[in-house]
Amino acid sequence: MGEKYKVIVIGSGFSGLSAACYLSTAGHEVHVLEKNGEPGGRARQLKTDKGFVFDMGPSWYWMPEVFENFFNDFGYKASDFYELQLLQPAFDIVFQNNEITHIPQNFEELCELFESLEKGSAGRLRKFMDEAGFKYKTAMENIIYKPGLSLMEFADLKLLKGAVRLQVFSSFSKYIRKFFSHPKLLALMEFPVLFLGAMPEETPALYSLMNYAGLKLGTWYPKGGFGAVVEAFVKVAKRQGVQFHFNTEVEKINSNQGQINFVVADEKIWECDAVIAAADYHHVEEKLLNPIDRNYSEAYWQRKTLAPSCLIFYLGLNKQLQSLNHHTLFFDEELHPHSLEIYKKPEWPEKPLFYVCCPSKTDTTVAPIGHENLFLLMPIAPALNDTEEIREKYFKIMIQRLEKLTAENISDHIIYKRSYCINDFNNDYNSFKGNAYGLANTLMQTAVLKPKLINYKIQNLFYAGQLTVPGPGVPPSIISGKIAAGLLLKSINSKKNEINI
Repeated sequence: MGEKYKVIVIGSGFSGLSAACYLSTAGHEVHVLEKNGEPGGRARQLKTDKGFVFDMGPSWYWMPEVFENFFNDFGYKASDFYELQLLQPAFDIVFQNNEITHIPQNFEELCELFESLEKGSAGRLRKFMDEAGFKYKTAMENIIYKPGLSLMEFADLKLLKGAVRLQVFSSFSKYIRKFFSHPKLLALMEFPVLFLGAMPEETPALYSLMNYAGLKLGTWYPKGGFGAVVEAFVKVAKRQGVQFHFNTEVEKINSNQGQINFVVADEKIWECDAVIAAADYHHVEEKLLNPIDRNYSEAYWQRKTLAPSCLIFYLGLNKQLQSLNHHTLFFDEELHPHSLEIYKKPEWPEKPLFYVCCPSKTDTTVAPIGHENLFLLMPIAPALNDTEEIREKYFKIMIQRLEKLTAENISDHIIYKRSYCINDFNNDYNSFKGNAYGLANTLMQTAVLKPKLINYKIQNLFYAGQLTVPGPGVPPSIISGKIAAGLLLKSINSKKNEINI
């Protein structure tokens, strides 16, 4: 293949693993430096001596074709590594007075559910999904794999013809209200936006594609949890020749005349020809680079709208719960006030919404027999004051509402409990303001308006991850790594051509 580059990838989250695989299969020597003791970044697993296995971060497996495309690129299928199960119901939503709505994975049954709540809404749902499907297909084929370096990337005739239908400049909140008015339907359609990170009013209607991804393409579960997916990525990487170095925190990226020649990690010099920074973008810029080499100022970052952080509890129970399904969203309080407390007046919420995952309902490998594995997550504003007392206050709020829903005593059966919040995101991932999900998907932070994948001062430094293109979530992170690797390979090829000339 010609000259072999030595590439350092900083971070082993999905974007770093993805980038490492593509660079190594292109014939380069790739070293992944990871500050933690295991791969996966936010998708790490927590394994306890009591036999519980917790996914520490992602738990919703949406957009399965992105995972499949990744494996296909290396001659594999997802099923070569883990088993996927389509969840039925896809998830449950708890409304006021503990009314539970089961969201079916079958679209025809979903239409029946909509019609039962609001006359005429089944037909409107079909129209909504037709439009959302167009956006999803267009995004996957013409937008999401673009590096977002220039508006000219989007000057494709087919894309321009469909620009109006993409509704980039329309409000998501106003858009869905053209179709539905029932509060339960609005909550169902708006919930992905809360986690994508933005007020529904400030999210482009383009992101109805997420409704299509979740409600039409289905909610899946990889047996063994997301840890099984991380393990699969690591296997692919190792088969491509990627070398991993854990408990190895990068302390400095050294540049000379616009080129990186080495990084410092654990007081050791790692010489290299290029770097993919798949760690927190802000941390890389502010802590690892010289000020003269940074793309953005601290003032730039302070102006950014971040997606939420979250308060998480990992709970192991010595009993099984009879009335809980795999995914349960507590929308028994109003969405709008909680959204304001995340995005407009950042503070700990007065009446929080939250999410409960019970993977042991689907997977017997994540808890001992006769036990239950619970994951409680409450989205919050980043950069809040995070103390044990505050965590415990909200634990009691969530557990009491969960006990009321299930009509079962849960508190007395907890044999494992660990919390995770802003301070932990900071400590484990150098996360900007302790965010959990990256940048909010607002209009002013979409595509070319996101922080760039390239460094303008250093020719051989590229970025990947949820603070850059294409955005938050596991599938976008996988794609981000592929795009960043592609930009580096393009840079290498262009240098070869210059030499040949």
